Amino acid sequence: MSDARTIDTLLEKYSESHLNPTNEAIHCVCVPLIVFSLLGLIWAVHPLLALAAVVAALVYYFKLSRNFAFGMLLMSALMLVVLAALPRPAVLPLSILIFVLAWIGQFIGHKIEGKKPSFFDDLRFLLIGPLFVLGVLYRRLNLAY
Repeated sequence: MSDARTIDTLLEKYSESHLNPTNEAIHCVCVPLIVFSLLGLIWAVHPLLALAAVVAALVYYFKLSRNFAFGMLLMSALMLVVLAALPRPAVLPLSILIFVLAWIGQFIGHKIEGKKPSFFDDLRFLLIGPLFVLGVLYRRLNLAY
């Protein structure tokens, strides 16, 4: 039986298709933009749905790592504050534009990497991508996750 935490195993597997520094840099820009735009798309339906989506994701993140959950709480709260500050009619078109452009960036990164996105094999990696990016930041700040 392995002593590895689930988060370590998931990040290790996710990292296998994110070894190229250019792809990693693209992900560090595009993944937060995708999260923001996805929250914006949900916000456009109803702000409480966006809040519910954040809470649901945070429950999952908390099970994986308290330190990552705290980081995602801060990031999500900032994103929700920005969405609340935007004029309501601007949220949907802006979110669609960011969503499309950020996914184009992601696929360019994977073309450079020469590997398909991890979520093609396991949909959980759609939720692990933000933790991968947060992990890059945590390592630079010498923070444990």
